[in-house]
Amino acid sequence: MPAKEYKNSRVADNREQVEHHIREILRLIGEDPDREGLLDTPARVTRMYEEIFAGYDADVKDILGVAFDEKHEELVIVKDIVYYSQCEHHMAPFFGKIHIGYIPSGKIAGLSKFARLVEAVTRRLQVQERITSEIADIIETELEPHGCMVVVEGEHLCMCARGVKKPGSKTVTSAVRGLFRTDAASRSEFLSLIKD
Repeated sequence: MPAKEYKNSRVADNREQVEHHIREILRLIGEDPDREGLLDTPARVTRMYEEIFAGYDADVKDILGVAFDEKHEELVIVKDIVYYSQCEHHMAPFFGKIHIGYIPSGKIAGLSKFARLVEAVTRRLQVQERITSEIADIIETELEPHGCMVVVEGEHLCMCARGVKKPGSKTVTSAVRGLFRTDAASRSEFLSLIKD
């Protein structure tokens, strides 16, 4: 599925300022922003920021769109949704997979809407814990399911490439709502179905 093209309008509207500050950062770390390989870097970084911070312009509550009336009241899972985000502490990338499960109570959303929701929530400065809770809360509010559960796996470059330098380590977070909180069998079914 090609991702919908979101852009951060604030970055676009302030392109000159953003480029100026990127150029200054290059200078402050000891680089020559006028050398050949760096001449276009401020513009490239600005275009990248438009893309990777596009979630700020998304109306996350509107992403799920029109819910369809459907009598299906069994577990629905959309798994292995790949995401990329930026750590709000270091502005370093983190990435991984998100697994979403919900038990409808008469309303369902189109399956691609869950991938769009992930894009909208992750394309901003974030922490993995908040991503997990926000996705679950939006699904709970907008679809009013019997229950929903979200599991997020992430590899954080702020932990892999700096600091403790532990490449390959993963962080796993979960958010549990409704029936999944009280029904161990439903929770176990979801967890077993998202395993590789």
